[in-house]
Amino acid sequence: MKQNYFSLKGVIVLFIFTMALDGFAQKTVGLDNWYNHETNAKTGKIFHYTWDDTQNSGFSQLGDLFKSKGADLKTIGAKADKKSLKGVDVYIIVDPDTTSENPNPNYILPDDIKAITKWVKDGGVLLILANDKPNCEFTHLNQLGKEFGLHFNPVTLNPVTGKDYNMAAETNLPNHPLFKGVNKIYMKEVCSLSLSKGAKAVLTDNKQVYIAETSFGKGYVLAVGDPWLYNEYIDHAMLPSDFENLKAANNLTEFLLSKVKK
Repeated sequence: MKQNYFSLKGVIVLFIFTMALDGFAQKTVGLDNWYNHETNAKTGKIFHYTWDDTQNSGFSQLGDLFKSKGADLKTIGAKADKKSLKGVDVYIIVDPDTTSENPNPNYILPDDIKAITKWVKDGGVLLILANDKPNCEFTHLNQLGKEFGLHFNPVTLNPVTGKDYNMAAETNLPNHPLFKGVNKIYMKEVCSLSLSKGAKAVLTDNKQVYIAETSFGKGYVLAVGDPWLYNEYIDHAMLPSDFENLKAANNLTEFLLSKVKK
């Protein structure tokens, strides 16, 4: 009887330990490099919104924030399907290419949309970062967005003249985890969103939706009308000190990882 007691106790301890490990399991953040796949004309290398791009055009600083919270980074250089999304917890699609950016762009096609929607429905966390009118391929992106009640409008809002950064300041920030402790952010030349299917606005300005969210099956989708937190505007290399994009970026990475269900 005593032996059975200790055997049972050992099983319980092992179960608790396993559950604890699962709670701290490594999370993988995958950044698309298929629908956004630009080549630097000077270097011949892939750049623009990539983890490896440390220039103003890159996402290296955002990647560092994810890594500081224990996440692994992955570059997804293939179309979305069961294979490319395997093991990915957070999937980021940013600024799909137009023909002016890539002479042979990879569009988000119907099979890709099926794979992405199934992945989200099964528990994936999707972040879609669009762009303003001249700089984003809206037609196919909106075919994906339609599945989640998200439509990116091909407009350009929050234009900035010269270094008048306050033209793109957002200060009426909502009570949302993205903006915890944040008073002012910078969002330059963004598109707006139209919502349906229960999608909810997160950030609005003059009745225009700039950021929206929705739950979908077991998963979650966050949509922003701009690439927003790339190196140029994540910290104060360009921005005046009263802008808090870095704090918002910290909130964003923590919030998306918290949405992952292991």
